[in-house]
Amino acid sequence: MRAVVQRVSEGGVNISLQNYSASIGKGMVILVGIKTGDKEEDMNFVADKCCGLRIFEDANEKMNLSIKDVDGEVLIISQFTLYGDPRKGNRPSFIDAARPEEAIPLYEKFITRVKTNLGELKVKTGIFGAMMSVKIINDGPVTIIVESK
Repeated sequence: MRAVVQRVSEGGVNISLQNYSASIGKGMVILVGIKTGDKEEDMNFVADKCCGLRIFEDANEKMNLSIKDVDGEVLIISQFTLYGDPRKGNRPSFIDAARPEEAIPLYEKFITRVKTNLGELKVKTGIFGAMMSVKIINDGPVTIIVESK
């Protein structure tokens, strides 16, 4: 499992075909990719690591605080393209990305795990498999990649 974590001043998602939107203020946008063969322990590791990352500045302007410490919000977006492999040719191969029947249960468990860590009201999501417009106002910029393997 792979997550791209971006510290944001604000973030949002809009899915016009489903009349759905969600937004957050200060916090993190987490783009989540699930690889074929990922297990629940992969999901637990990545979810817990994302929630514990100390990427927010303390009073001394050092990245020393977690999302919990700053009472921030999280926007979780599924993104199979994180497993796009562009090494051969110009069109990425997505063969390593898990199929929906494997990925959806892990994505839903990831959301539940983050909500357990941070609180139900602190977590917003996109919709798995939907064509989404995602707004990310990266703060810093700070971008961290978290992988289970």
